Amino acid sequence: MDSESKFKIAVVGIGGVGGGGGGELAARFENSANVKVFLAARGANEKAIRADGLRLVTDGGEQIVRPKLISTAEIGDADLLLLCTKEYDLEETVSVLKDFIGRQTIVLPLLNGVDGTDRIARILPQNEIWRGCIYIVSRLIEPGVVQQSGDVCLIYFGDGKAKTKKSEFVEKVFQQAGIDARFAEDIVAKTWDKFIFISAVAAATSYLDADFSELFAGAENKKLLDELLAEIKRVAAARKINFSETAVRQTLDKLNGMPRGATSSMRRDFSRGGKAELQSLVGYVVEQARELNVPTPVYEKVYGELTNRQKLAAKGG
Repeated sequence: MDSESKFKIAVVGIGGVGGGGGGELAARFENSANVKVFLAARGANEKAIRADGLRLVTDGGEQIVRPKLISTAEIGDADLLLLCTKEYDLEETVSVLKDFIGRQTIVLPLLNGVDGTDRIARILPQNEIWRGCIYIVSRLIEPGVVQQSGDVCLIYFGDGKAKTKKSEFVEKVFQQAGIDARFAEDIVAKTWDKFIFISAVAAATSYLDADFSELFAGAENKKLLDELLAEIKRVAAARKINFSETAVRQTLDKLNGMPRGATSSMRRDFSRGGKAELQSLVGYVVEQARELNVPTPVYEKVYGELTNRQKLAAKGG
């Protein structure tokens, strides 16, 4: 891939991640002859963006982006598809996409779990599916408005092989949009670096109904988090994942410095009584632990309680 080629990027899932990262890409390449960025939004979100643009709110101010919007059926010949949907919608979303994307389209999921690439590959066996993860504290606060807390927007991605001209080009495109993107040959380990902390933090904040500041402030809350972290690390070690203790600790330190009210997306979903990424973030760990004969009593307790809450919410209880 050379810098003169026209490169089409489609972003699906315009919530906190897709809206934040996709919005930055759309703003940077709005008038580019070499890179085209399209966002596939739906419902009230699409209407708001068409009418007033996509508003990106950060600690340093805000900007209005007017991205090119497309429907799923118009993705077609995209070179790169950034898949930023919720984990619980993954199969349904990809099943719809399979009828509208070309075989040349590379799919890069930026999800919270670690099994997304394998799940996508089962539905799109003809496409090249990369692995990726994104560090960003961002959420859709109302249709057409994305709020980002902190100054972190870091993406790791890769295909398990050495860097090529294509992956180097994608890396540069992200970086030109102000996104700290890094190709990683050890992408499985990088995704687990994120998964370890996000799984434990999402489980703890949802179970305790706490924000980040509350999670780190109380001794009992911190004890729960430490127990969850210890258990998921044992699962990762049993899977022979070469995760980085330093990367996990550095991320936790950054969360500890977040302003009051900042919390995990799963806790927000539970607070609203809606769907949550419980299976991919917590249930997956419990399942892996059982397969590997690794004891995870705290994960099982938290998963059981949150599962019961989810069932009650579904019944309107």
